[in-house]
Amino acid sequence: MIKIILPISFIVVSASFALAASSSAPSDGGKAELRKYCTGDALNLCGDLDSDDPAMKACFKKNRSKLSENCRRAIDAYGRSTSR
Repeated sequence: MIKIILPISFIVVSASFALAASSSAPSDGGKAELRKYCTGDALNLCGDLDSDDPAMKACFKKNRSKLSENCRRAIDAYGRSTSR
């Protein structure tokens, strides 16, 4: 019985540490999702603009209806995370 309880308690403790570590990891505020889902749209619609250039935001705003669904979702999520 002790042999069964020991491994189970070890798994529970390990899982707790893993959850705590992942929840306390620094967040990039959704920038990784923007890079993942919007890079292609940025290149196709906005040319060679730098992602930190305010003109990029203006280009995305102007072309919002042409952005991919995933890019629009990433932008919306990023906006919610930065407005807190």
